[in-house]
Amino acid sequence: MNALALFSALKNPRFARLYSAQAISQIGDALTWVGLALLAYQLARANAAVVLGTALPLRVLAFVIFSPLAGVVTDRINRKWLLITCDFGRVLVSACLPFVHTVWQVYVLMFVLNTFTAFFAPTNQATIPLVMGQDDAGQGFALSSATTELINIAGLGLAGVAAALLSGRNLFFLDAVTFLLSGLLILTLPSLQAQQGEVQRSTLSDIRDGTSRLWRDPPIRFALLMELVAAIAGALILVGTVTHVKTDLHLGDPAGPAF
Repeated sequence: MNALALFSALKNPRFARLYSAQAISQIGDALTWVGLALLAYQLARANAAVVLGTALPLRVLAFVIFSPLAGVVTDRINRKWLLITCDFGRVLVSACLPFVHTVWQVYVLMFVLNTFTAFFAPTNQATIPLVMGQDDAGQGFALSSATTELINIAGLGLAGVAAALLSGRNLFFLDAVTFLLSGLLILTLPSLQAQQGEVQRSTLSDIRDGTSRLWRDPPIRFALLMELVAAIAGALILVGTVTHVKTDLHLGDPAGPAF
């Protein structure tokens, strides 16, 4: 499947809106982590690595706890409203982050933010067959996955440019705007309700089975542990960069309102 074939999936207007919402929200995720690195330095200075190194694994914890539940919930309610709830919930959390003044508040808000993300990400993927149909869903999945990988690489760079133009705390307001745009795009979609025939097992049974698979299945368990290691390494890189820029290069944030 070549690159042009991937983008042919965007001819479907419903998928184009869902895909755009996903891409915008993932850019928002990048803004979150750069803003968090700057905030951690403001709050903890020399201990910034500890703050960020704790906040990033909280993302993994939120996914471990809530992703199995998200997979069950998506089959039982209108996915459109679940996605909108996750986006607007992240708007509120992001808008609170500029006013944080203690480390424990960072931990709480980041866990809540990533709880919404833990519901949004699998629900978004599960919605692709609904908007494209089973036969064409492969192109949608491929484009969605490729975009995720691209944003993982380029998103932090874009967030860095935004940080150069705004003060660190103001990044969270821009972050909130990205989640708001994502939610508004999803709001334009029709109902995204799974067919009743797809739901066959009890909710508790599905949650129990999904949770046990996280630790019983070796590839999934390995992926979770790798994600945890990557989160810790990423925290060290982010904080090391911020510390180098502010301490060694003696560069500060752009002028902006202090909260």
